[in-house]
Amino acid sequence: MTAALMFESGPLRLLPRPLREPRRAWFAILVGWLLSFGGSVLLSLTAQGLAPQLAKPEFALSGPLMFFLLTVFAPVTETLIMALVLTLLACFIPPTAAVLASALLWGVAHSLQAPIWGLIIWWPFLIFSTLFLVWRQRGIWVGVAVAASAHALHNLGPALIVSKLV
Repeated sequence: MTAALMFESGPLRLLPRPLREPRRAWFAILVGWLLSFGGSVLLSLTAQGLAPQLAKPEFALSGPLMFFLLTVFAPVTETLIMALVLTLLACFIPPTAAVLASALLWGVAHSLQAPIWGLIIWWPFLIFSTLFLVWRQRGIWVGVAVAASAHALHNLGPALIVSKLV
């Protein structure tokens, strides 16, 4: 299969071209990180403004182990789970619907710990899911690597704060 531009119609066509075409992995990761992080910051500020009383996620650990868990373990593990789910979904529904369903599922999963987290996290997972499906055209492990890299970068700033390394 030739790697091609995806999501030329539907709501995901509004995403920047580097996210929808498997041409330059480093650039897709950079754009994916900027878009996922910027979007989640905006959603977080909005959610905090509308419902400041909602519980936020709490992390029991701190230090280098927490940093590792947030920047390496979680992105790789969640991307592998996401890849499996998206691959199955893509067998039965169109790619756009698969990405939207994946983002919704990840939002629900993160809401189990803190409702506000689910409201914020669906956007980054929409980006990560898009990256996976687009780069899966180059190979399943390429898709995993690109999505997990964007996810790791997305978690980097919060991981520094949560782990109390800064």
